[in-house]
Amino acid sequence: MKRLLALTASAALALPIAPAVAGSPGSPGAQGAGDPYFPAQGNGGYDARHYDLALDYDPGTHVLKGTATISARGTQTLSRFNLDLVKTLAVESVTVDGAAARFTRKDDELVVTPAAEIAKGKPFTVAVRYSGKPTSIIDADGSKEGWIRTPDGVFNANEPDGAKTWFPGNHHITDKAGFRFAVTVPSDRVAVANGELVSQRAAMGRTTYVWAAKEPMASYLTTVSIGDFKLTDTKVGGLRTIVAVDPAHAAAAKRLTQRHGPILAYFSELFGPYPFSTTGAIVDDAPSVGYALESQTRPIYPNLPDDVLLSHELAHQWFGDAVTPERWKDIWLNEGFATYAEWLWADKRGSTRLSSAFASAYAKPAGDAFWKTPPADPGTAKELFEAPVYSRGAMTLHVLRKKVGDKAFFTILRTWVADHKYGNATTADFIALSKKISGKPLDALFDAWLVKPGKPAL
Repeated sequence: MKRLLALTASAALALPIAPAVAGSPGSPGAQGAGDPYFPAQGNGGYDARHYDLALDYDPGTHVLKGTATISARGTQTLSRFNLDLVKTLAVESVTVDGAAARFTRKDDELVVTPAAEIAKGKPFTVAVRYSGKPTSIIDADGSKEGWIRTPDGVFNANEPDGAKTWFPGNHHITDKAGFRFAVTVPSDRVAVANGELVSQRAAMGRTTYVWAAKEPMASYLTTVSIGDFKLTDTKVGGLRTIVAVDPAHAAAAKRLTQRHGPILAYFSELFGPYPFSTTGAIVDDAPSVGYALESQTRPIYPNLPDDVLLSHELAHQWFGDAVTPERWKDIWLNEGFATYAEWLWADKRGSTRLSSAFASAYAKPAGDAFWKTPPADPGTAKELFEAPVYSRGAMTLHVLRKKVGDKAFFTILRTWVADHKYGNATTADFIALSKKISGKPLDALFDAWLVKPGKPAL
């Protein structure tokens, strides 16, 4: 994720989050999915399967009117359940399977009590009508996320906790779902979201854009970005490629679509087939945001990306989007992998040798703060996107490659994606897979490079 633009490309493992325990008949779903970094994020008692979001936004007044229809399944017998939604958005009504439901608000939780209990294993549909003026929130690292207003619309990036600023849901990374977005905006604006552009229809000065993301997606990877974009819809290498560009970058972005093709072809060779039915980009003019994000199928950039940033966010489509960590402390499985992919692409195109990228990162002296943060557990939410998670994570992969050899290493990466595509996995899963495929004892390697603070010896 969140590839901070200022970042250069250069403890023991925690136990996995315990799955929600089925309660007795009529028990409430848990508030929070149990992630130690974000205790209130997500909810227990149900599994969201699909979101149908009907949104109407006026950039002039900043008012958003929305109806979120969520198809879900009970994982326990539920007397009530929670949805994550900021309290600044007013909820007008909630129904469960068409019947009015009682609801209350507590902090960023919408607590729903259906007219009848939801049985374990039963599919159900909850519809929430809401409205208000969504705004961004501030991350633990000080950056903005969520619904970020721009002069002509919205820069919408949601890692790790921003989705709750604009739609209700089960917003932990372990609850992936399909999405449909129907977004109505003034006709002089364009609304861009994930997946395929299904339709575009105009009436009375307003245009509705309908997008469908068919493959499962964690809600932090969603985007609905709005602006005075120029939208192009072409095919590159047989893959539908939809790019939205702010007029400020239109001239410089003419080759952006073509730049995708070689990167995706190379990564598909290394990591396995591209995991989604469409690709593309959103290039906004939002320099104050300070980072890009790998929104699924359509990464979002605050300005025109160079090849380093472009390759990083496209690599995330495999590592982070298709395969997502089970808990936030395993974020190196996203960022270390995407950073190593940067190094691979730079080496491929001859701009920076892979050995030089590794050596530059390793050159930091042993007393440097860089070596104090173990990638497998950065410590707190504030450290999630610090340099060691990126570069030290990438260095771990390079050391692993040297240890097991190229054939085993790339087999590990391709198997990792194939085995966990559209799901979640842990650091322990990756270590186990690496040992299984290589047939080598690797605990000491991962312990030194991922788990323990301090500069490992080569």
